[in-house]
Amino acid sequence: MKINHVSLSIFTWDNIPVTRYHSSAFTQPNSNLGLLRLRTDEGHEGHAFLGSASNPASMDGPQLIRWIAPKLIGANPLERERLHGQMLRQSRQVSYRCIGAADVALWDLAGKIAGLPVYALMGAQRSSIGAYASSQLLPDPSAYVEQALNYKNTGWRAYKIHPPTDPDTDIKVCEAVRKAVGDAYPLMLDATWSYDYYDALKVGLAIEQMGYKWYEDPLADEDIHSYAKLRHKLNIPILATEYPAGALDTYPIWITQGATDYLRGDIPNKGGLTTMLKTAHLAEAFHMNYEIHHSGNSLNNLANLHLALAIPNTTWFEVLLPDNAHRYGLAQEFRPDAQGMLHAPTGPGLGADIDFDLIKRKTEAVLQ
Repeated sequence: MKINHVSLSIFTWDNIPVTRYHSSAFTQPNSNLGLLRLRTDEGHEGHAFLGSASNPASMDGPQLIRWIAPKLIGANPLERERLHGQMLRQSRQVSYRCIGAADVALWDLAGKIAGLPVYALMGAQRSSIGAYASSQLLPDPSAYVEQALNYKNTGWRAYKIHPPTDPDTDIKVCEAVRKAVGDAYPLMLDATWSYDYYDALKVGLAIEQMGYKWYEDPLADEDIHSYAKLRHKLNIPILATEYPAGALDTYPIWITQGATDYLRGDIPNKGGLTTMLKTAHLAEAFHMNYEIHHSGNSLNNLANLHLALAIPNTTWFEVLLPDNAHRYGLAQEFRPDAQGMLHAPTGPGLGADIDFDLIKRKTEAVLQ
């Protein structure tokens, strides 16, 4: 069996709500995604989406076709480990976003060849997982309170704050939300790399007293020295390692330096499910959680769900708000049920219901 076709259909994504999660704009009103197709000489086809509301597929697509496609054409699609290694060696020519998309498509293809959902192919740990709502940047404490209560009252399992990033204001937001939802409801803070060490310590001590579940990305993304100092001063778990682009070898120093309590990763920053699965097992070896980061588009996030169902050391599934800034290209989206639970897809591969008609209508270019 060999891959005999690789193509990327770039399709328009418009009317995206402009949304911020930190001091700079994250989403733009117009972007595009790419539908990656890998087809074998036996007629199996694997899919992935490239791109997000902030990183259009047209930016990365030519790199994927120029550097990644030649590695895939003629290859056995089940030699995923070898292919992933080859793609990682191209990381000076291509973005990890390209590598991640190709890796997801290979997992989708493998599941379809085996007739199994990807999470079962990885080794199923569970059949459902709770969802948490992950806020956008909101104008004032009352807006966070309103949003948190809405998601608590509709069954979601937890709520995470992306705050204004002024330490004193952020503490007030965290206090207001904790008071509103009660002491038992799980809350987390993602400070989006915004503080220096002293402000990070101040905020960390405050939310520790409020019973927040974790403290995410308070410091500059590679300030390992300050993270290690901060971790020794706080009892609340610190969650870092999301942002630095790279594969498995970016993680060991965070563990050996004692700079984080949990590990984190996603498809576009880490090069796909293969890196993420290995990282989850690395974390497990050190009795650490691996918390999966939102991955920018509907098909990536469906792939994230499969991974979450396959590992024992993740807590909840992140759903970044608002939905319509990150969901596009599927005819049927996956959503939490009335109890805030997401359930295992049943179809082979990713089990995605891709909206091929929408993609055909919106296609800007086909690269191959």
